[in-house]
Amino acid sequence: MTDVFSAGLLVYRRREAGVEVLLGHMGGPLWAKKDASAWSIPKGEFAAEEESARDAARREFTEELGLPAPEGEWAELGQVSYRSGAKRKILKVWTVEGDLDPADVVPGTFEMEWPPRSGQVAQFPEIDRADWFDLATAAEKLGKGQRPFLNRLAIELGGDLGRSE
Repeated sequence: MTDVFSAGLLVYRRREAGVEVLLGHMGGPLWAKKDASAWSIPKGEFAAEEESARDAARREFTEELGLPAPEGEWAELGQVSYRSGAKRKILKVWTVEGDLDPADVVPGTFEMEWPPRSGQVAQFPEIDRADWFDLATAAEKLGKGQRPFLNRLAIELGGDLGRSE
């Protein structure tokens, strides 16, 4: 199994009802009709010998959402590894407080052969939409391998996920 390295940035905001996180719905025809486990922390692969994970997280956030990563104090949420197809993905994530408007997202794109075995290459958005979710809803939306970062965010925030003061 091949190891690939990925880095991401989990942006959160505080609302009267509690903490929300910004997630992106995976783009392309394979995810178009799925919702549960079809959302992701803005992230992407990088070559560890060429770029730091933190720099990759910032770059990938901008590539996926078309927006600069929020300024502010970044906190490291550690890493997880999980299977992604024939690869083992090693994902390192940071978090930062910010408040972005999902309507401002202009996603990057990728190409793939579609329909399968057609010989035709089509272009699709990396994410087809972004939105804010409370942590319980985010746990349903995120792929299983990324869910531990929600608990780590809660710990980082001191377990204070209720109403803002």
